[in-house]
Amino acid sequence: MAGVAGAAAHRQARGGPSGALVGGRRAAGVHRRAAARDRRPGARHHPDRGEGEAEPEPAGRRPGRRRRRIPRGRRPGHGGGGARGGETGRAGTVNARTVSPVLVGRERESAALDAAFRAARDGTPSAVLLGGEAGVGKTRLVGDFGARARAEGARVLVGGCLELGTEGLPFAPFTAALRGLVRDVGVDGVRGLLPAGAGDGLGRLLPDFGDADAGAFTGESRARLFELVLTLLERLAAAGPVVLVVEDAHWADTSTRDLLTFLVRNLGAGDALLIVVTYRTDELHRAHPLRPVLTELERVEHVARVEVGRLGRDDVGALVRGILGTDPPAGTLADVFERSEGNPLFVEALVGSGAGRDLPESLRDLLLGAVQRLPEDTQEILRVAAGGGARIEHELLAAVAGLDERELTRGLRPAVAANVLVVDGDGYAFRHALIREAVHDDLLPGERTRLHVRYARVLEERPELMPDRARAVTLAHHWHAAHDVVRALTAAWRAVGETRRALAYAEALRMASRVLGLWDRVPDAAERVGVPHVQVMEEAVTLADLAGEPDVGIRLASEALRHEEAAGDPMRAARLYELRGMMRLRSGSDRAPADLREAARLVPADPPSAERARVLATLATKIVGLHGTRPEADAAAREALEVARAVGDTEVELSIELNVAWLDLFHDDDPEAFFARIERVAERASEVRAFEPLLRAFTNHSDVLEMYGRHAEAAEVAAAGIARAEEYGLARSAGAHLSVNAAEPMVSLGRWDEALGVIGRTLPRMSAGVIRAGLHNLAGAVALARGDLDGAERHAAETPGLIARGAARRAQNLFPVCRLSALTALARGRPAEALDALDPILTDVGLPDDSRYALPGLVVAATACAELGDTDALAKVRARVEGLRVYGPVQEAHRLTFVAEAARAEGVLDQAAWDAAAAAWDALHQPYETASALVGAGEAALASGDRDRAGVVLRRAAGLADGLRAGPLR
Repeated sequence: MAGVAGAAAHRQARGGPSGALVGGRRAAGVHRRAAARDRRPGARHHPDRGEGEAEPEPAGRRPGRRRRRIPRGRRPGHGGGGARGGETGRAGTVNARTVSPVLVGRERESAALDAAFRAARDGTPSAVLLGGEAGVGKTRLVGDFGARARAEGARVLVGGCLELGTEGLPFAPFTAALRGLVRDVGVDGVRGLLPAGAGDGLGRLLPDFGDADAGAFTGESRARLFELVLTLLERLAAAGPVVLVVEDAHWADTSTRDLLTFLVRNLGAGDALLIVVTYRTDELHRAHPLRPVLTELERVEHVARVEVGRLGRDDVGALVRGILGTDPPAGTLADVFERSEGNPLFVEALVGSGAGRDLPESLRDLLLGAVQRLPEDTQEILRVAAGGGARIEHELLAAVAGLDERELTRGLRPAVAANVLVVDGDGYAFRHALIREAVHDDLLPGERTRLHVRYARVLEERPELMPDRARAVTLAHHWHAAHDVVRALTAAWRAVGETRRALAYAEALRMASRVLGLWDRVPDAAERVGVPHVQVMEEAVTLADLAGEPDVGIRLASEALRHEEAAGDPMRAARLYELRGMMRLRSGSDRAPADLREAARLVPADPPSAERARVLATLATKIVGLHGTRPEADAAAREALEVARAVGDTEVELSIELNVAWLDLFHDDDPEAFFARIERVAERASEVRAFEPLLRAFTNHSDVLEMYGRHAEAAEVAAAGIARAEEYGLARSAGAHLSVNAAEPMVSLGRWDEALGVIGRTLPRMSAGVIRAGLHNLAGAVALARGDLDGAERHAAETPGLIARGAARRAQNLFPVCRLSALTALARGRPAEALDALDPILTDVGLPDDSRYALPGLVVAATACAELGDTDALAKVRARVEGLRVYGPVQEAHRLTFVAEAARAEGVLDQAAWDAAAAAWDALHQPYETASALVGAGEAALASGDRDRAGVVLRRAAGLADGLRAGPLR
């Protein structure tokens, strides 16, 4: 076995390992601390010490980890190693079976999984988040559950997250699950489950489906991929129950976490679908990126979080008897329970070690004991396999080990027989990741480096051994771990392209950042990667924008703009200013408009260009809703429209046409002209399949219909927009943005239960802050009208953190939040607090769309003034109202209500004013506002002594309130 002989000789000369057990009560974390330390910059290696035999723990080690050894009193001789090379310990011959044939002590956890499966099978899709420390038996538990589910007719898809450097391989569990499905039904079978032509999109995950839409790298493309995966699962579930298992989520990359969150949030009623996610609790340090994901998902309906604990004394006894097949010698159970602390993997290792009371110094050595009892040739193959991760394909292992088929099979057979490795499809997996980690950490630094080099060279020489995307990322990992900066640089740059094509933007950003970090260490870096430094920086900025990392993107853009190459290239500088401006806008920075203006300035007007059209369109679109920008936005929009038409950029033309239509509406107050224009844009956008302007057309159309009181039409247009989004494969992402436009007219029409249904279905799925704020505002208003003050306050408390402030503030987002807070304060009898909540509406004058969102809040301000008897405050409110231009019948109805409420604040119950307000609301078919105005009219009639009139209007108000279940109006 020439491929491993040299390393074998070196290891025999080195002697046995020694190490320390880590983790306090969390004994499972044995060598993750050492591995993490090795990855830290500047980590030092002792020449005779492997990763698992690291120097003492420095200050500032990872949270939750404490040094822990097997109790001294139980280790006669202190420091004895496990049996090696097939030797036996004092307990006699090692038992051939190291795993119990039955699952022990997991009745509670199994019941939780079975209950979730029954619920999914019966049409209530659900998810189970299954956590536990390493070695506690999560995989065994899920495996047994999967067997039961299959026996009941379920399709079980399994994929694991793969550790590769600091994060996992992009979308790895979904690629693995899809590969398993393809193995069962074939590529054509999978395509047949999806809308016509949509199957190509799965090429992002598995190359068997091709490389469709390869040039589209946008948030829309990523959303469509996510929707496609969900659609596939739903259609599978329509034929029978489906269980998707995502294992080892603590290693998940950002893209995997994002897709997993999307799937769990969007579990649809009626789908026989269960998602099970496993993760190590002892890996979740305070800053671990999975922690907020778990917290977020736990709030979603039908999601259960199940903790897999350690075994009790009786269960450990049953586990030991299951492994041995008989009762153990007296005293053994107590010793095993005390030393293992109930962790099943440690129980198996202790029983399998055959070491009796001469236990190894550390858990690391205990786990290595099973390996060290194997033939030396087998051990060397396992060391090679450990360098490839928890799972490795047979051909790749043979190539890296340098063995022919016969030698590899002969060397692997003892490892499989001893249950150290298990056969997994066309490859092998370590029975537990901790065993792989122990073997890998037992390598000396030089061995580890040489092993990474061997993997990298084999993958470069034989690219057919791994799909391109996985190969690119894996090569980047191996060359980086091998400390070959030149090859690490070029491999990372190739990985940028592959991960971007997979729409794994966060992972592509990580690779681009690695390229930038290595750049100065490679003298001819530009020649090596084929692009200049500033282009790599621009790529990183773009990826940061796509990955939703504005802080990183702003920093990188600022650094790139200081680069002399950017200074000499106005078009590149314009792109960087544009990107930085958009990211600053999302961050609420007041400096955002200046960046967008500079981008427009840098792109020459002559000759007309697509770049000029784009930067002007961005400027017009992004500043149009900001304070004091309407004239500038108007000029930019009209020039962008002219340039887009000149250069034939249809999508920019259609997008900016929507801006111009909106600006003209507020200039001319001609909704019919607006609707005609919008319908033309939607028709053209549909013809050329320009989804972004098409969705905006539906959004703007339904929004302005609602603004002008045409509520039923607004709801219909919003529903049509959602249907079109579904045709494009974006119903639950981009289409969900129309949910506010669908719910708002239902609230206006008094169809509150329908509106709450839309809100309830959408809120758990929606991540966009302003959309969530809008949904909470609507739900809070309904709760308040029905007398549920606690519920209204809960919704009101959610909204302030979801909207932008500073330069990015918009009346449509900010003012409704202020109004709901004021209404809840009034309901609690705190009118002064209500006025304080409304201060932004009173003082922030001149925001676009001001009157539509300011008037409802100013009516509440008048009510607060009436409760306080504060005519000075009322004068300020009245001045604000008088400065507004009123558009359409809804705003006129608000103005009439303000007149009546302001008279009440001055001590006058003006029946005519209330009658006018009630008539205006009645004509708009808004029952709650009508009833509220009728109550005011009834009170005025009673005050004037007209009891008959009061009876008529109050009885009608009561009838409307009863229909709405609006108790406070009774």
